[in-house]
Order: sequence, then structure tokens, then C-alpha cells
Amino acid sequence: MTAAQRRLLADLVRGAAAAQIVAPVPSPCRNVCKMDAASGYCEGCLRTIPEIAGWSKADDEERRRIWALLPARVPRLCAAGSEA
Repeated sequence: MTAAQRRLLADLVRGAAAAQIVAPVPSPCRNVCKMDAASGYCEGCLRTIPEIAGWSKADDEERRRIWALLPARVPRLCAAGSEA
């Protein structure tokens, strides 16, 4: 795992924890907005296209559920060979 990927993981862990206690739940977007073809995740926020597209209509419960998934996706992005 690269230093950038370790920083991404740390940011996502902090963000996921914060998302559980704040309202409205903020977007995990990091303004990278590049999809990794191998994993299917955005290299910046690790959401899928359906998660990104549905974010604005999702309630806080759904947004928290998505946030909780993101840190566990970092290893798959790393395995795909991305330099997130």
C-alpha cells in the first residue's frame, strides 16, 4: 500500500466515524472523480457509480451505510493497482 493509499484509508476511517454522528451526512467526495476499471470504485471516494449517482437523493441513514463501507474497499483498490 502506498503512502497515498494509507492517507486515503485514514481519511475514510475518520470520515466514516464522523458520518455516524453528524447531520446532514457530508459527501465523501475528494474531487478526484476517476473510476478505477478493475475495482469499479472512484479512486477519490471509493464509491460506485450507483452510490455516487444516488447520493443526492439518499437519506442520512443510507449515506451512513455507504460511508461505513468505504474503508474496507481500500485493499481492493490497492489490489487493482491504483495509485489512489
